[in-house]
Amino acid sequence: MAARFGLPAHVLRYWEAEGLLSPARVGPRRRYTDADVHRVAAILVAKEAGFELADIRTMLTARSAADRAAMAARQRERLRARIARAQAALELLEGDCRHDDLMACPHFQDLLGRQLERS
Repeated sequence: MAARFGLPAHVLRYWEAEGLLSPARVGPRRRYTDADVHRVAAILVAKEAGFELADIRTMLTARSAADRAAMAARQRERLRARIARAQAALELLEGDCRHDDLMACPHFQDLLGRQLERS
């Protein structure tokens, strides 16, 4: 299973310990079913969407589509906020400041002053 998805085996063991997977066992070996394959794929897609493992576990065990839709809506809002913060950081670094030294940039100094006022 690990090779199929390009994952280290310890990742699957960790997900099992976290309650995300529960493969059958034959002796000391784990036996993964088609359902387990789909579950690993779902975990990977959810991770790509920015979900944390605890949220993924909740999503995988949610009883209704409405519960999963609500989780997706909350994640979209978290992503939008993260994108806005990243965009602001990018604008700071790509701004029209002509200073070679960011610390000498008046815009940066203004942001620094506002940060100090909030602290």
